[in-house]
Amino acid sequence: MVRDVGETPPSPPAGGKWLKIVLLLVFVGVVGAFFALGGHRYLTLETIKANRDTLLQFTREHYVQSLVIGFLVYSAATAFSLPGGLVLSLTMGFVFGRWVGTALVVAAATTGATIVFLAARYIFADAARKRLGAFGERINAGFTKNAFNYLLFLRLVPAFPFFLVNLAPAFTSIPLRTYVLATFLGIIPGTFVFVNLGQTLAQIDSLSGLVSVQTLGAFALLGVFALVPVVWKKLESKSTPGA
Repeated sequence: MVRDVGETPPSPPAGGKWLKIVLLLVFVGVVGAFFALGGHRYLTLETIKANRDTLLQFTREHYVQSLVIGFLVYSAATAFSLPGGLVLSLTMGFVFGRWVGTALVVAAATTGATIVFLAARYIFADAARKRLGAFGERINAGFTKNAFNYLLFLRLVPAFPFFLVNLAPAFTSIPLRTYVLATFLGIIPGTFVFVNLGQTLAQIDSLSGLVSVQTLGAFALLGVFALVPVVWKKLESKSTPGA
C-alpha cells in the first residue's frame, strides 16, 4: 500500500527502540573517539602538506588500495559528519588527479550522505514529526512535492553546510532514490572545483579564500536554475482556471 506524503509512518517494532539507541551510541562514540584520539589534528592542510611525498609514494606503490582507503575514509567522514571534508577533497585531487579524484569524492560523499540520511530518518524522523505536528506535515508536503529540485538547490549553493543538508531531508518523506540522485548530481560542480585545486596543494597556504567570488556566484546561479521548474509550475497553476 502506498503511503500518503503527510501520513505518519508506522511505529517500529519494540526491538527497534534499542536498535536506535545502539546506532546513536555508535555515532556519538565514533565522533568522541575521533576527537579524543586527535583525529582532527590529522585532517589539516598542514599535516597533508607535511606528508605529501609519503602519500604520493604509497599511492604509486599501492594504487588500488589507496583508492579503497580514500573511498572509505571520505565516506566515513561524511557519514559521521566529521570535520575536514575540504582538506580531504584537496588531498584526493593532489593524490589521484582531477578526474579520478572527483569521481572518488562524489561516490564517497554520496555514499556517506546516504548513510547519515538513512540513520537520521530511522532514529529521529518519527519523534520529530510527532513534535512538529500539523505544521511539520505542511512543510514536509511542500518539500516532498518538489524534493529533487529543492535538494539540488541546497546541494549546489555553497551557503548551506553539507552536513546539515545531509540531515534535514531525513525528516521529510523524500524518497531515497530522489535523495541519492539529487545529492550525486548536486555535489559534482563543487567537488570538481576543490579536487582540481588539490593539484596545486603545495601552493595553498590557507583554506580561506580558496574559491573566488565569481565561482561562488556561479554555484548560486546553478542553484537558482534548479528552482526554475518549481517556480514555473507555481506560476502555471496560478494562471490555470480553477487551480
